[in-house]
Amino acid sequence: MSRKEKILAMLAEEPNDSFLRYSLAMELRKEQDHEESIRILRELAYDPEAKYVAAFFMAAQQLAELEQIEQARALLRDGIEEARTQNNLHAAAEMSELLSDLGK
Repeated sequence: MSRKEKILAMLAEEPNDSFLRYSLAMELRKEQDHEESIRILRELAYDPEAKYVAAFFMAAQQLAELEQIEQARALLRDGIEEARTQNNLHAAAEMSELLSDLGK
């Protein structure tokens, strides 16, 4: 059973588990299924129950790799704001650095 299959099996039992959903998105990224990976990451990032900060960063990275720079910037801006709200200054700094690298 592949890692992805294991994650899917666990998600069948715990469909709202944010970490499992994030893990699935990362596996999809490895498989070059960027559309589905980014979709899941956006859901996690903007889910009012989760607001999974790492999802903002990882989705923005993929978007930047796909040369969708404006979308990446928008996610980073939102992610920086959410990271600060959650007092996650390390994540805010990482996203600020990527945003700076992408230009404003």
